[in-house]
Amino acid sequence: MPLVGRTGRAIRSARKIKPKAATPMNISKHRGFTLIELMITVAVVGILAAVAYPSYTQYIVRANRSAAQSFMFSVANKQEQYLLDARVYAGGGTALADLNVTVPVEVSSKYTITVTCTMPTATGNCTAAAGTPAYVITGTPLGNQATNDTKCGTLTLNQLGAKTKSGTASAVADCW
Repeated sequence: MPLVGRTGRAIRSARKIKPKAATPMNISKHRGFTLIELMITVAVVGILAAVAYPSYTQYIVRANRSAAQSFMFSVANKQEQYLLDARVYAGGGTALADLNVTVPVEVSSKYTITVTCTMPTATGNCTAAAGTPAYVITGTPLGNQATNDTKCGTLTLNQLGAKTKSGTASAVADCW
């Protein structure tokens, strides 16, 4: 017996209604990110930044140190050339000028480079004795380089090729 409604007409039996296929009319008009998606993205970016920034800072410190070391080796080579020509090493406060060397901007902005005579002559040049260095080239870090490079600190290179550092690194090889 068919079901009868209030009007007395027969009600059709319940039938399954198929869902409509997704069409542009059925797609939600709300676009964008949910709050949870945004929070996850911010968390991932924060974690990546926390790992990447210290690595980047150490990379910059090592690059600046390497530039200073390269320049210090260049000054040592110039000193050896000066020795061949003048029979003494250039010394005193004018050693870099005597060697016709200017400190590059990428080094001078991060390090102060000085040449110190350990055995000065009467004319201010450096002389060498057996086993004793005649000069010491010193690279002292400045500003952020000094703050961030506590591992190596001040670097020195002498006429004998001996290298030192003033920082907390356990071995000179860690800095040179």
